[in-house]
Amino acid sequence: MDKIIKIRENIEKRFIGKASVIDNTLIALLSGGHVLIEDVPGVGKTTFAKALAQSVNAGFSRIQFTPDTLPTDITGTSVFDANTSEFRVVKGPIHNEIILADEINRTPPKTQSALLEAMEEHQVTIDGQTFPLPELFMVIATENPVEQIGTYMLPEAELDRFMMKLSIGYPSKEMQMDMAKKFLEGVYVEELTPVVDAGDILKLRKEMQEVTMTDEIIEYALNIVDKSRENTNLEYGLSPRAALDLIMASKASAFINGRDYVIPEDVIAMAKVTLPHRLVLTTQSRMNRYTGDQLITDIVEKVKRPR
Repeated sequence: MDKIIKIRENIEKRFIGKASVIDNTLIALLSGGHVLIEDVPGVGKTTFAKALAQSVNAGFSRIQFTPDTLPTDITGTSVFDANTSEFRVVKGPIHNEIILADEINRTPPKTQSALLEAMEEHQVTIDGQTFPLPELFMVIATENPVEQIGTYMLPEAELDRFMMKLSIGYPSKEMQMDMAKKFLEGVYVEELTPVVDAGDILKLRKEMQEVTMTDEIIEYALNIVDKSRENTNLEYGLSPRAALDLIMASKASAFINGRDYVIPEDVIAMAKVTLPHRLVLTTQSRMNRYTGDQLITDIVEKVKRPR
């Protein structure tokens, strides 16, 4: 737990007043999941992602997505080496431990799909050759709301590979005052010093596996997912991957809160960040202005909680 606290405190040197966003991202990191952060420009999405990466002494790559970004710009490609008269593989930025996929929805779906194999199977295929990715591999993607000009919708298959979708929101006036003072003092110019390394994170993942999740709590999580498949406001229900992400995130939630057992409140809290972005609403539901958050809240309320 000391290492978790150190990471929290280090991130808060750059990213002020959003403890829930930090904790949820740490839960995803310990669970081996990926995070999608959606919000309007300028609220600190990229700053937060960089602060997390700088807090962990691990390989880091930033990919700035633009309309002309190609899949090979992400995964890598083969180039002809004139010295050896042979083709050699030049690996792309995805071959690292923590990846910041900045403004991921500024690029077309064809390019976005270059992340699918890496996010699910932790490997990348380049010209028929398969290259494994590091054991500690995490994608933190940022995106602007789809209503804004120059954005593309993320495919359902890609959304389903993100364990969580988070929103930062605007800071309070007090937070902005704190930011302004630190900015004027030049604090934000200084680089953050790593407080843990990749090995520490992998050890924490092993420790997290010791958290107890009873069959009753597992069944509760599965019942929430199953209930979505009966909801008439949805085109189809949640996937088995969603159920596994909910279960794993619930264990990590208990772990960072200092417990060695999962309680229903862990499942409820994680359902709110691991499930809504995966829902595909019917046309009628969208016309009635339903949201994924509302539907998940409704589903959770209808599922009987274990004692």
